[in-house]
Amino acid sequence: MEEQKRLFIAIILSIVVIVGWNTLFVDKKSTTNQQTVTDQQSPTSADKKTYEKQLADYKPENETQKDQNAVAEETSLPSSAVIPRTISLSSPLYNIVISENRAEVTSLTLNDYYENADDSSILKELVNQTAPRGLYGFDLGGESVPGLKNAVFTVQADSDHIDLKDGEKSIVFSWESSYGIVFEKVYTFSASTYLIGLDFIIKNGSGMPLKDSLEISIPGIVDEKASRFAFEGPIFFLNDKLEEIKIKKIEEHNSFQGTINFAGFTDRYFISCLVPEKPVQAQVKLSYSEPVVTTKYVQSMERLDPGKQMRYSFKCFMGPKSMKVLGGYEKNLKECINFGWFDILAKPCLIGMNLIHDFIPNYGVAIILLTVFIKLIFWPLGTKSYTSMNDMKKIQPLMMEIREKYKDDKKKMNAEVMGLYKTYKVNPMSGCLPMIVQMPIFFALYRMLYQAIELRHAPFMGWITDLSAPDRLFHFDFAIPFMQSPSGIPVLTIVMGATMFLQQKMSPSTGDPTQAKMMMLMPLFMTFIFINFPAGLVLYWLVNNILSISQQYYIQKKLA
Repeated sequence: MEEQKRLFIAIILSIVVIVGWNTLFVDKKSTTNQQTVTDQQSPTSADKKTYEKQLADYKPENETQKDQNAVAEETSLPSSAVIPRTISLSSPLYNIVISENRAEVTSLTLNDYYENADDSSILKELVNQTAPRGLYGFDLGGESVPGLKNAVFTVQADSDHIDLKDGEKSIVFSWESSYGIVFEKVYTFSASTYLIGLDFIIKNGSGMPLKDSLEISIPGIVDEKASRFAFEGPIFFLNDKLEEIKIKKIEEHNSFQGTINFAGFTDRYFISCLVPEKPVQAQVKLSYSEPVVTTKYVQSMERLDPGKQMRYSFKCFMGPKSMKVLGGYEKNLKECINFGWFDILAKPCLIGMNLIHDFIPNYGVAIILLTVFIKLIFWPLGTKSYTSMNDMKKIQPLMMEIREKYKDDKKKMNAEVMGLYKTYKVNPMSGCLPMIVQMPIFFALYRMLYQAIELRHAPFMGWITDLSAPDRLFHFDFAIPFMQSPSGIPVLTIVMGATMFLQQKMSPSTGDPTQAKMMMLMPLFMTFIFINFPAGLVLYWLVNNILSISQQYYIQKKLA
């Protein structure tokens, strides 16, 4: 029967879309920008040999100092006589620790964010402590200055801890090679912003010119399980386009070149990245050694003659992927908030939810009001659909007679049923229309509610203390199959499933017992799927079901 085929197709498509949601949320990024390093990025082999020969022939004035430095440079670790010092700084927004070893950022905790939702949780740490290196370590791509890769800098600071309550503060780290080339890293902190100034100053005190490329590293640890649902890994803005490179693609696509606005590492809620003072022609090089992925920003240096110095200026951003925060910065930083295929729908929903929250400071209430607003937009479509469904219900007795009369002649049965639809002007697929139309909104809201940092650890009411996590009433000491930890009673999800069951009961029957049973299994199937969804998404679907039931009941009473 034609209408049964259509209904089966609609059901199968809905199930495939819902079951395959996790695959839909992985963006297929273009990798057409992949390029190899040009000869201008780093010295040629001939240039490097010439430069190394010049270094070998060059004799600094202080031979003793040269010998001491050479020993430290030739080893992979700092000399035992050199103990790296760490400097910490506290601002209203974050607490940062920088080591003299490579002048890297070894820790940064955020004052407004915590590791877990409970009150006893520690501050959120953005530098993974298991990573072998800190953030923003740098080297020269051609390794033209021996020892720089493992250099122990000297910091110019009177105290090991600085408390920055207002204004700005700069800290200078410096290191001098045995050939008289001085490297300085100047960090500039502000009490009012997450942006940290980072200047690289190179002073050529040697007797030969320096030509190389500057490499700055931003490593991160990837949780491959979490990255299935929201992107984690290397991220950069290249040639006016956001690029997110999946871990499994790095071996094949690991070198990109063009105009870079920012480059770094992101996880579900936070990002650490390097932002050039102005977009420049540069390169991004990626490497992965499980579980560490490293994003390298590579910029060609101009020739630096003896007695001259050069400065390269950047900003570092280590903070939340919040539209309110990133929207106030330039360099396209807000583009790192990416909801994939549904970005065009998800971002307006996020903006709307935040606007509501500005007046009613509860994100659960904001989701409810946003759902009501979306439902009002689709109200005419729903009215038309429920009217058609009501007409379908009225002709059910006639359909049953036709099925009984022509049960042995399927072709004749289908023709009679289609004639019945035509006579009463009924569209058998109209009942599926609301769900089909809502699917893009559903997926957009899923991405938004799953990734929006505003919902991270945001409480709603009662047992729902984190709208970005599955709802659980009570926590059991044992695991439940197919349920993410912690185990508990998913009350909100069960109530949502009950509303779906009620809505299904209100819909007209297909007249076919097999199809009717399949349709009644849909609420159970959806409840099973929603068990591990964020509470905020379940709340949206529950409220939407309640509104749909109310609208359907009103239409049926009106047309009765």
